[in-house]
Formats: sequence, C-alpha cells, structure tokens
Amino acid sequence: MKRSAKIVTGVIVVGLLAVVGTRLMKKDPPIEAVPLPNVSIEKPVTGEITLESGLIGTVEPSDIIYVTPKVAGDIAETFVKAGDVVEQGQPLCRIDNQKQIDNAKIQMDSAAVSTQNAQDTLNRMQVLFSTGDISAQTFEQTQAQAKAAQLQYQAAKLGYDTQVEYSTVTAPISGTLENVSMDLHTTVAQSSVLCVITGEGMRKVTFSVPERIKKNLELGDAIRLEKQGTEYQAVITKLANMISQQTGLFDVEATVEDGDALATGSTVKLYVVSDHEEGAVTVPVDSVYYDGGDAYIYTCEGSTVHKVPVETGIFDDEKIQILSGITLEDSIIVTWSSELYEGSQVNVITEGQSAGSEAAEGTDVTETNAQ
Repeated sequence: MKRSAKIVTGVIVVGLLAVVGTRLMKKDPPIEAVPLPNVSIEKPVTGEITLESGLIGTVEPSDIIYVTPKVAGDIAETFVKAGDVVEQGQPLCRIDNQKQIDNAKIQMDSAAVSTQNAQDTLNRMQVLFSTGDISAQTFEQTQAQAKAAQLQYQAAKLGYDTQVEYSTVTAPISGTLENVSMDLHTTVAQSSVLCVITGEGMRKVTFSVPERIKKNLELGDAIRLEKQGTEYQAVITKLANMISQQTGLFDVEATVEDGDALATGSTVKLYVVSDHEEGAVTVPVDSVYYDGGDAYIYTCEGSTVHKVPVETGIFDDEKIQILSGITLEDSIIVTWSSELYEGSQVNVITEGQSAGSEAAEGTDVTETNAQ
C-alpha cells in the first residue's frame, strides 16, 4: 500500500510540475499597432465668392408698339392681318374721317380768302403810304393784319393736311403684327388700340427682384438665361429705382443676345447675382461642421487636432466664407474622420503620399494588451 501511494504522489507531482512549467513558458500576446487616422489639410485662401439666385422672367420683343389712331371715325379699309410682317410707314388701315376733313377744308379755304383780302388791302395801303396819304402807324397796322391772316391760313392748312394724313394709319416701326383689332365699319376712338407691333431683332426679358438682390445688380451686368436646356446670355438694360405697386418688387429688363428662338410671351429661368464678396477668406464647404447651429472646424497643429469655433458668411457648392475664428496660417483638416476631436492625434497625408504608405510606417501607434 505504501509503495502504491508513493507512486500516485509522484505522478501528481510530475503533473503539477508540467503545468507550472507550461505556465512559466507561456508568452504574453504581441502589442498590436493601431494606425492613427489619416487626414488631409489645406490652408484657407482669399478670393471672391459669388452666389446666384434663380428667377423666372418673361420674354418680350425689344420693341413693342401699341398702335392707336390719331383721329376718330369708322374703319373704311384694312390692308393687313394678324401675323403679317410690315415695314415702317406701311399703311395698316384707313379711317373714314371725311367730316373732319371737310370741316378742315372749309376752315382752310376761309383762311385763304381772308389772307387774300388782307394782302389786297396791304397793296393799296402801300401805294397810299408811298404818296404820304396815310401815316406810318396805319401802314404798320395793315402789315400786321396781313401777317396774322397769313398765319391763320397756315394753321388751317396744317389742320387740313393732318386730317388727311391721319385718315391712313401706318406702321410706326418694322415688325410683326400682333392682336389686330381692325374690323371693317367699326367705329374707333383715338384711344382705341388697333394692333400691336413687335419689333424685329433682339429680345428682352423682364423680371422682378427683391431689394436684397437689387442692391447687387447694376446696368450692364451679364445674366444667364435657360430655356429647354439651351443657355442664352443677356445684359441688364433697365433697373427700376422704385418698387412696383403691383408686385412690391423692383422691375428689371435685360436684352437677350441671339434670342430669336425665344417666343414672345414665353417664360425662362434666369440666374442673377444675389450676393458677392471680394477678398473673402474661404475654406472647403465640407470642412465646416455644425453643433446646435454653431459652426466649427478642425485644425491640425503638428499631429494634434483642435476644434475651433468659427463665424461663417456666404457659401456656394465648393467653398464657404469664414468671417472669424481662423487665420490664413491655420491648417484646416478637410477630410472627415470619426476620430476627430479636441486633442486627438492624426497622421497628416502630404501631397503625393498615399494613406497606405503612412499607415505602414507605423510611426505613431496605440498599444493594446490582450487579456
């Protein structure tokens, strides 16, 4: 029995020694190298930043004339129809104002008789004045009467010629007839619109803007128009200084270059400058973050990250204006990482260097011990 106990005890001791030896020979796990996040940096730059606003405008001809008669009467003849292209001075219609013409003719003939009588009297007085039978004062009075009669005749003749001329309505400009209202035997007044003539050549676009946009516009400014995928260039030619009572906005007109394809009365999308800053300090728009409406950016000093509050201005799709918070010497982190926070460490990727090559170098690591 004692011999068996000794054997068992020996086996147990050998086993314990084996376990202890294994424990003593076991090595700790290796330290894992966790690379720092790779980031790119840029310096703030100064330059101009321009914002555009999209508006809707209406296409109109550069010249548009509302034709009205200069005398009242019945339309006796028409010479054109809607859609016709007319030349300046071309007859459009004839108005029957024969009564006015006859009345003007009577006044002209009466003035002609009075003029002839005054001239005959002046001739007789000339003879008497030359012989000394009348005074110089009497002769001068006769001369004045003859002159007044002549002026009355000229006025009457002008009235007659005007009535004759105005009986035929002519085109004041060359262009296309629109909205023709010249029906035969229709009585028209001097305020009646007989037709509308749209001039040939350049088109214009009219639109309205609020005050915040108007302050950035000037005569001669270029704007862009877009219609069915085609772009047109236009130049502002009229800029109202008073607010329209109908719209509460400022009316603007711009002349369109090569706009013959734009139909009169159609609408177009146009783009005007709504804000502009020169010498603005800007950074990439994606490098600015917000927390509760407050803007901030991440800067890098060496390999240390700093969270910097900033005040922003205007921005477009690529850059944003920074009003305060940074200088032109700061290095702005322009790549996003979930490991960016105040005091964190990063690996800055320089131009021409890949993220993989920096990670492989493992110059900065974090030690992690496995349990």
